[in-house]
Amino acid sequence: MRLSQPVGDITQGVIWKQILALFFPLWFGTFFQQLYNTVDTVVVGQFAGKVALAAVGATGPIVNLTVGIFTGLAAGAVVVIAQRFGARIGEEVHHSVHTAMLLAVLIGAFFMVIGFVLTPWSLRAIDTPAAALSDAILYQRVYFLGMIPNVVYNMGTGVLRAIGDSKRPLYFLIAASLCNIVLDLLLVLVIPLGVLGVAIATVTSQALSAVLVVISLMRAAGQPYQLFPAALAIRRRPLAAILKVGVPTALQSVMYSASNIVIQWAINSFDTDAVAAWTAYGKMDILFWMTMTALSQSLTTFAGQNYGAGKYDRLRRGVGVCTGMSAGITLVMSAILVIFARPILTLFTPDADVLEIGVEMVAFLAPCYITYILVELLPGAMRGAGKSLVPMLISVFGVCGLRLAWLFLAVPRVHTIIMVEASYPITWTVTSLALLVYYRWGGWLKPPVSGGAAPQTSGRP
Repeated sequence: MRLSQPVGDITQGVIWKQILALFFPLWFGTFFQQLYNTVDTVVVGQFAGKVALAAVGATGPIVNLTVGIFTGLAAGAVVVIAQRFGARIGEEVHHSVHTAMLLAVLIGAFFMVIGFVLTPWSLRAIDTPAAALSDAILYQRVYFLGMIPNVVYNMGTGVLRAIGDSKRPLYFLIAASLCNIVLDLLLVLVIPLGVLGVAIATVTSQALSAVLVVISLMRAAGQPYQLFPAALAIRRRPLAAILKVGVPTALQSVMYSASNIVIQWAINSFDTDAVAAWTAYGKMDILFWMTMTALSQSLTTFAGQNYGAGKYDRLRRGVGVCTGMSAGITLVMSAILVIFARPILTLFTPDADVLEIGVEMVAFLAPCYITYILVELLPGAMRGAGKSLVPMLISVFGVCGLRLAWLFLAVPRVHTIIMVEASYPITWTVTSLALLVYYRWGGWLKPPVSGGAAPQTSGRP
């Protein structure tokens, strides 16, 4: 079944407008997704104290490790569906969607069990401060109990992004964020459950967003991506295609998270004030990370559809446009974060010692963000073309390998927080240069071995 005029087609038109049309809903969606995590931090920091704040923050690297695995697999589904959607092959879109959604349920169930069981061991392994350990275990275990809806939501929104629809995920996240805010206030201020309250609020909000995205897919009448529960099945060809892109992406995310766990371990070696400051800073600079993530996801969708349509010159032009926009946004954002560091950090904690450390973190790291943008964008573009293995290897060896070497060799010799932080710009710069070399001379933009559209390299965007 071929689609004659697919809704969400971005294989023609003005490139920068189309990237921005994808970007803004994704950005606001990520904003609201982070909002309820940030509200958790604000409520805990202001009303439960800095030990509770450190407890929630200590779970971050481990949660991100698991989330990175299934978001990587979801990225594989986005690429596969976007390519088939761009090539206008409706039957393959249908099979890919149903394979991806069942895969999400199975992955969610697996991580729910494994995460719940291994929570105490994992938090002790990264030397979570003793004062915060019991609350950290409680928060993380409740979080893992909600893993199935978390994975289903991410996979479902990946389906919508693949066909060019980033608006409905935004609406779903707005609803989930409002739900989370209400529950945070209710379960911490009215019913004083502390860390347990914010954990319940987060999981409930994720469940709401999962229900909304599933209903949306089921009601997509007449579309090849309409979800039919009875049609859920693991089909070999779409599964292999999803795993081909998704596994390297997931491995890359796992290695990033693993290196961040080591960084959390290094931060934990200082004191509770440093851990609380790192937690507050992490919530503050999420503004930058969600912007880069939204741009990368937009570029992946754009690249996937245009690769599927055989428009390779247009794909490259999209990379250039997106890189220029990212550089401008990053410079402005870095300046804002440095200038307003203290008042922003005050939202998370009133503690003077924590604020002082947090301001120093922002002053050192925010100006270095410009060295990171290619680490996010170039793999995003190449992933859209189905090429994720080599970018993953470059990122793993550049970011993760070099970072771990720095943390284990340099930091023990000069045991300061700045030495820990320096691992970021050093590894970002090296990895950006390596990815740029591969992007320019690596021969990654080639037609599929079989099938797919013939290249179309003429005409204006």
